[in-house]
Amino acid sequence: MTSAGEYDLEPDPPIRSSNHAIGVIGAGAIMADQHLAAYAYAGFPVIAIASRTPSHAAEVASRYGIETVHDTPSDLIADERIEILDIAFPPDQQPALIRAALAAPHIRGILAQKPLALTLDEAIALRDEAEAAGKILSVNQNMRYDQSIRSLKQLLDRGALGTPVFAAIDMHAVPHWQTFLEEYDRLTIANMGVHHLDALRYLFGDPEEITTAARADPRTRFAHTDGIAASIIRFPGGLLATTREDVWGGPRQDGYDDDFFISWRVEGTDGVAKGTIGWPNGQPSTITFNSVTETGGRWVAPTWQTHWFPHAFAGVMEQVQHAVETGSEPALTVADNVRTMATVEASYLSLAEKRTVRLDEFPL
Repeated sequence: MTSAGEYDLEPDPPIRSSNHAIGVIGAGAIMADQHLAAYAYAGFPVIAIASRTPSHAAEVASRYGIETVHDTPSDLIADERIEILDIAFPPDQQPALIRAALAAPHIRGILAQKPLALTLDEAIALRDEAEAAGKILSVNQNMRYDQSIRSLKQLLDRGALGTPVFAAIDMHAVPHWQTFLEEYDRLTIANMGVHHLDALRYLFGDPEEITTAARADPRTRFAHTDGIAASIIRFPGGLLATTREDVWGGPRQDGYDDDFFISWRVEGTDGVAKGTIGWPNGQPSTITFNSVTETGGRWVAPTWQTHWFPHAFAGVMEQVQHAVETGSEPALTVADNVRTMATVEASYLSLAEKRTVRLDEFPL
């Protein structure tokens, strides 16, 4: 086994800023098991929590030693000690919380969940309102902080793979659909595929066009249009990419031996990188690559011990703290996330109209 550092890779970002008072809204699994676990790991100061159900907030506060439990999210936003607001709420309710935080003079930065809102138009409005308020609004595209995706980005940026030719993300795993999703008409692309479409944008820039097909997921009992989905994405320069979100993954019953996984592969003119996302099996993500310029064409496999869930969430919050501390833009800007939402919107339009959709059909 060789460490990532031996190949000049940094799978986890450095913690540059960690002293800004954080208030969190939400006490569900994503907040309780991921955000707060990562913040405890990184030593970030979470001073207050609120949720739709105060008793749930109190339970999570006790688990993590959070000193203040507010009765309502509005009470938390009014707490003048809070510098950074972290929201994990359904997307139909999130915009109102963001707007309340933009109006609170003491809140300097906001970390919102994806999808930022239920429509692209509302996401654009929130982007513009944050700019007018002079506030940092960042969106939690946490797959960019997965250790294998970060390492792949570093290889691409330094040219180790040459010019990218083909890329693929392939998922065969079963997510836990949050109950509030039953109220919406969008499922897999908006809530799972968004990770993969955003990761491709992070790696290769804005796509030119997308073609998407989908079918219903047999295990999902509520009505939905996009259960299992597949997309073909074209980028400037000719790069072709594919994504598959198979959220069925095979039967689920006693004694059935599943083989859930998420894998990715990038082929370039000077090398190939491939890897796995460790989320489905609770293992660290992986990367294996070869390069005619860096490894003499040999396959190498650097390793690390951290995981996408929960450790990547430390990097997501750190970039907000660093932006607040330095007055710079966060790494995950709301303006960039609007472009990811436009890619998601183009995917749904392709699905509905059974055609290839160009991204320039969406003026931003």
